[in-house]
Amino acid sequence: MFDLSKLQESLVKQPRYRLTQARQAIFGDLISDWNQASNLPADLRLKLNQDCPLNIESSLVQGLGAQVSKALIVLDDKLSVETVLMRHRSGRNTVCVSSQVGCPLACSFCATGQNGFKRNLTASEIVAQVLYFARLIKNKRISNVVFMGMGEPLLNLDAVWSAVEIINNDLGIAARHISISTAGLVDQIKVLASKPLQINLAISLHAPDDKLRSRLMPINDSVGIKSLLLAVDKYISKTNRQVMFEYLLIKGVNDSPTQAKQLAKLMAKSLYLVNLLAYNATGTFQPSSRATTLAFKGVLESAGVKVTTRHSFGADITAACGQLAGVDSLK
Repeated sequence: MFDLSKLQESLVKQPRYRLTQARQAIFGDLISDWNQASNLPADLRLKLNQDCPLNIESSLVQGLGAQVSKALIVLDDKLSVETVLMRHRSGRNTVCVSSQVGCPLACSFCATGQNGFKRNLTASEIVAQVLYFARLIKNKRISNVVFMGMGEPLLNLDAVWSAVEIINNDLGIAARHISISTAGLVDQIKVLASKPLQINLAISLHAPDDKLRSRLMPINDSVGIKSLLLAVDKYISKTNRQVMFEYLLIKGVNDSPTQAKQLAKLMAKSLYLVNLLAYNATGTFQPSSRATTLAFKGVLESAGVKVTTRHSFGADITAACGQLAGVDSLK
């Protein structure tokens, strides 16, 4: 499978410009075989095909209307992860990438955590997900990347940040078009605040109080909403960047008018943005109705909270938020 570390090893005895040429071939020309790299000598192409193949083993399924595609990426150790391409009517093409095989956080509303945790992905395995779709839609570029797939990105921060730098530098995707979503790892949020690129931070909140959030997200037992928001405020003070709070609306669980008022009190800050999400069925809960969603949003707006609602993509192929499981269900 595609592995940038193998590329550097293969070119260690070559002139420095060969690495630049090779990276241009991969990320600019979007080649999938070194024989397509006409700027490299034939003998070097042969060596690179042996030492550093560019293949990305995968299965692909299209959603209704071709707006969403989901790919199962098979890794060298035969574990697999899922990644999703969303084609927006505005012309944006967003790739949702995974950062771990499985997830150790076991959130009760998420299919990924139900399969347990296997391992972290390498930076190359993360980048390969974006590269796969970049090759697929070669004539239309990838405009956005979101770390909202399988896994908790901040539990794999070194590899995730290396991938961010490659996505930014080599694939040319602007930092402000890259988003990392976290369940709220306080220490890692502090580290993220010190990074040079101005990426977007999203917090998976999903509850307005600790008791409910701990029931939905066990990580809250060790973090707590107060500590989480304090870390976010420090992040904002250092970066002056708006932070998005994701809130899945789950029928009869976290969608009451009282809970909307509780959330409004927490979110009444100028650089906080609440993103209300439709819950996508994973077998445990039910989504809130449209009427409930509009009423919940109205409470927040009346309190002066900045709030948006996100259209759900890919539920017909289990490619929506919380549905990625990394199992070979595509065959």
